[in-house]
Amino acid sequence: MTEEIKKEESPTEGEIETPEVSNEPEVVEEKEDVQSSDVIEGEIETPEVVEEKGIVESSLRKDIPDVQPGDTVKVYQKIVETKDNKTKERIQIFEGVVLARKHGKGVSATITVRKVIDSVGVERIFPIHSPFIEKIEIVRSSKVRRAKLYYLREAKGRKARLRTKEEKVASLGE
Repeated sequence: MTEEIKKEESPTEGEIETPEVSNEPEVVEEKEDVQSSDVIEGEIETPEVVEEKGIVESSLRKDIPDVQPGDTVKVYQKIVETKDNKTKERIQIFEGVVLARKHGKGVSATITVRKVIDSVGVERIFPIHSPFIEKIEIVRSSKVRRAKLYYLREAKGRKARLRTKEEKVASLGE
């Protein structure tokens, strides 16, 4: 009896089952509940993305000046020191020339600042919107014709100088 059951379960050569195939194309329904305000540059924004943008915009700092390459800036950075389970916070000032500004104007925007100490060049990259940046102060602006001033790394003496921008004073009636 067990042999008969096994024969019934396994198909023989002529009894192979084939699935039914229909020649009709499948119709897939598309959802058109996307509003035109949700589409930006060809991307569909989900509620999670909109909420994330709100969080990102809230973390942007409004008190940061428009820093350009060639500007001499003072960056006031908070430094947290821990010694013997005591935390102490102080402000460190880094003054130098802005070589580059990268990553746009969003949360991840950074500036590269270079200064020379005892004939040794020191560069630091500061995230502009970081909570550890107390403030950024523009000391002087220079006229440059490049977006990235990496050539200042090798420049010595007179070639390392940048021309200061002449302030245009608008006078009315004169």
